[in-house]
Amino acid sequence: MTAAVHGVGLDLSGQVVLVTGGVRGVGAGIATVLADAGAIPVVCARRPGDGAPVHEFAACDVRDPAAVAAMVAGIVDRHGRLDGVVNNAGGSPFVLAAEASDGFSSKIVELNLVAPLVVARAAQAVMAGQDGGGAIVNVSSVSGHRPSPGTAAYGAAKAGLDNLTTSLAVEWAPKVRINSVIAGPVRTESSHLHYGDDDGVAAVGRTIPMGRLAEPADIGNAVAFLLSPLASYITGSTLTVHGGGEKPAFLDAANAGNSPLGS
Repeated sequence: MTAAVHGVGLDLSGQVVLVTGGVRGVGAGIATVLADAGAIPVVCARRPGDGAPVHEFAACDVRDPAAVAAMVAGIVDRHGRLDGVVNNAGGSPFVLAAEASDGFSSKIVELNLVAPLVVARAAQAVMAGQDGGGAIVNVSSVSGHRPSPGTAAYGAAKAGLDNLTTSLAVEWAPKVRINSVIAGPVRTESSHLHYGDDDGVAAVGRTIPMGRLAEPADIGNAVAFLLSPLASYITGSTLTVHGGGEKPAFLDAANAGNSPLGS
């Protein structure tokens, strides 16, 4: 199975795009796709990734409004504008809700819901004054649209993020477009933390109709489309990138041997 081709048919030449959490994993894949499409990615995280930075890097804790405001101001000072934002920073360790420590859920919601709002507000303040406006993409998750045991607060935050996207789209149109990409399982350098070894990753991939986990570039291509002029009339929408989702469990539980969709 071949991976998606980076930036196919998209031209983001010269567009300055901030990618939060862009130093590794899905965020790094998104930044690579955007660069391949001609954009100028600025990636941010609390700390730089391992090795020499591939893209322009800004240190920032996206949960800190003052730090976010300073980062956005710095980007505008260096480049003269901010054309796009990808709210990718987020995540959660596996912790059953009844066993989570005091304050755990609040921190997860802060990172996955409140922080994207903080970044989006800072970006909108710039984009609304630009002739070309701007576009924001929130990276959401299928966890926000199905049960998410072990990451309940994360799933709830992602559901909130998709609702936030629709509300901000109405408030900020027509100068600023905002959409979300609902991502399914993605193969990254951290996949083993969720799915175990290579056999575990492959087993999870077999539960997906497309037969594999997404690659970071698959998410990046969807993000690039939503940032591009090809999506100029799309705002307040969700684009689901999950390879067809998960086969219903009942197909395996009931007469799976006779079902063309069984295992």
